[in-house]
Amino acid sequence: MASTPAEGPKASTYAEGVETVSDIDEHELAKVGKKSVLRRNFAFLSILGFSCSLMITWEGLYSVFVFGLMDGGPAGLVYGFILVWVGYATVVASMGELVSMSVEIRSRYCVGQYHWTHRLAPSNLKNVLSYITGWQSVIAWQALAASAGYLTATALQGLIINSQSSYSSQRWHGTLLVFAIMFVCLIFNTFLAKHLAKIENVILWLHISLFFVVLITLLVLSPQKSSAKDVFAQFLNEGGYKSKGLSFFVGLITPVFAFSGADGAVHMSEEIKHSSTVLPWAMLGSILINGVTGFAMLIAILFCIGDIEAALNTPTGYPFIEILTQGSRSIGGGTALSSLLVTMFICATLGIVASASRQLWAFARDNAVPNARIISHVEPRMKIPLVAIGCTVTITCLLSLINIGSATVFNAIVSLSVSGFFGSYILPFSLLLYIRIYHPERLEFGPWTLGRWGPWINGVAILWSILVMFFSFWPTMIPVTGENMNWSCLLWGSIMIFAGCFWIVHGRRVYRGPVVETSVVEVVS
Repeated sequence: MASTPAEGPKASTYAEGVETVSDIDEHELAKVGKKSVLRRNFAFLSILGFSCSLMITWEGLYSVFVFGLMDGGPAGLVYGFILVWVGYATVVASMGELVSMSVEIRSRYCVGQYHWTHRLAPSNLKNVLSYITGWQSVIAWQALAASAGYLTATALQGLIINSQSSYSSQRWHGTLLVFAIMFVCLIFNTFLAKHLAKIENVILWLHISLFFVVLITLLVLSPQKSSAKDVFAQFLNEGGYKSKGLSFFVGLITPVFAFSGADGAVHMSEEIKHSSTVLPWAMLGSILINGVTGFAMLIAILFCIGDIEAALNTPTGYPFIEILTQGSRSIGGGTALSSLLVTMFICATLGIVASASRQLWAFARDNAVPNARIISHVEPRMKIPLVAIGCTVTITCLLSLINIGSATVFNAIVSLSVSGFFGSYILPFSLLLYIRIYHPERLEFGPWTLGRWGPWINGVAILWSILVMFFSFWPTMIPVTGENMNWSCLLWGSIMIFAGCFWIVHGRRVYRGPVVETSVVEVVS
């Protein structure tokens, strides 16, 4: 609760007292009962770059463009993007408020949603509700890492198909490419981890500069332009649903996935300088930058799309490769432009692995996953959660083996990441809204606050999260068969059943919410 001091078992003693807290970040970290063990490499620009490159909205639109084009069409994509942008803005604004809130309930330190839930929930429910929220976040981030690796690998295959007509694509080729991409991510997140902040600055520059390169090239070279009516009034229902309205909501998965990872910077907060003020602004800045560039690119794509049927039925499996090939009037030009996007996919995967591993590490640090003691280990020399990084890379590689048997099942992991993210937002936002309305005296807001608009924005964020989670389980077309079934509901249910069994057998005896590691809590409060 907001009015109570930090809770949880004390895992160690911090006998040196306040004098050992050398800067404001370690001082604030100690207030919530955590000892600083990770190197703080990120400042505002680098964490803004990290957040932007993790979402890569304008590039991400291309990767899952087929879903929105099939269910909704051009007009559905336009209005769906605006709706999703506004919805995500309310989500990020609500998270920013929780991030900057008073130290008694905030959690800026590699934890996020499950810590907020624990601090806000009633005492008799806080452990189980926090545990449920944490597992939703684990599902989201591990699924997003697997999705990013898979989409990047199969997009690379698409480039080969586009440029080499003799190439015979095999699903196991994609799996091997996932292994290669994860190896690159492992190197950057371990041996090159201390340079990650500088790398993210470069990626931010690439994210913005390549946007103009692709946009201008597409607009100038595209041989034909669609009419305004085709872009803003043409709805498609290629999924076979009974109404275009229902098809529209199913197709929202495209812009929703393009904004995925909005909370990514939260899980890096122990590595951010002055995180209490930098983090909320970086999150909002990333939504603004990605929203503007994403919407501009979407409009450009739709005006230059050319033959929609050819884009949907492209042998590459990715409409964006066909669109850029048509737009540049050559296979070489289309392949070159597409390779720029795939480069950004790889850059995004670097950040996704970093955030996914930090979230897993934080949850393990609080004894909420199997083998928690091993997974929560921090390599003392490099000051990184080495085991958690290895676990994230391994999980992605193991999941990619599914692709050898069925690409359909693996495609469901994209939807699984969406359901996990929004499932993890519902409880903390609902608790915040409830306390805000009925017990406002328990809340002490920080420098980032929504003021009188708070209840309305929190309420919209909750409704939006429920809506998106509900439709994330829907198949992209009907009638439903084994080939087009959205298996994310089965995957999500299976993981939550496993988490529930682990809770009953072991978790309820050891999980007490975020662990308080130092006695400096009482000294500095």
